[in-house]
Amino acid sequence: MMEDFDEIYEEEEEEEEDEDRAAEEQLLKYAPDPVVVRGSGHVTVFGLSNKFESEFPSALTGKVAPEEFKASINRVNSCLRKTLPVNVRWLLCGCLCCCCTLGFSLWPVICLSKRTRRSLEKLLEWENSRLYHKLCLHWRLSKRKCETNNMMEYVILIEFLPKIPIFRPD
Repeated sequence: MMEDFDEIYEEEEEEEEDEDRAAEEQLLKYAPDPVVVRGSGHVTVFGLSNKFESEFPSALTGKVAPEEFKASINRVNSCLRKTLPVNVRWLLCGCLCCCCTLGFSLWPVICLSKRTRRSLEKLLEWENSRLYHKLCLHWRLSKRKCETNNMMEYVILIEFLPKIPIFRPD
């Protein structure tokens, strides 16, 4: 008898999860398209540009102050300014020694590039928790296909979080 009770309970729980997921999808359907901030630097290492555009996108008008946007982009760019020159030097050394080391000399560059991406993601998480989640925005680093060629690049996506209807019963 106890086994039957557990099965019924699990089915009810799954139905509630399906309803919650459907409600979230419906809210996301009405959210505007995310704003894409592309890299604008002249050096790109493994898809990560050395600088992001600091021009205020018109889609964010009324959502966030242009000064806050610029300050956030400047923080991201300063993080890139600190880490990317080191990555470029290691890339040059790795390319010079690539034939002798059978490609193993490129591993430091790959690891440093991964570390740079992680530090950017942590910075964006901090920015989100500090300000942007309160404004129903979410910043994240995303890999996208370039518009001009077949290569991949990292961009900053600014997604609009749907407002939770507070009048909906629980």
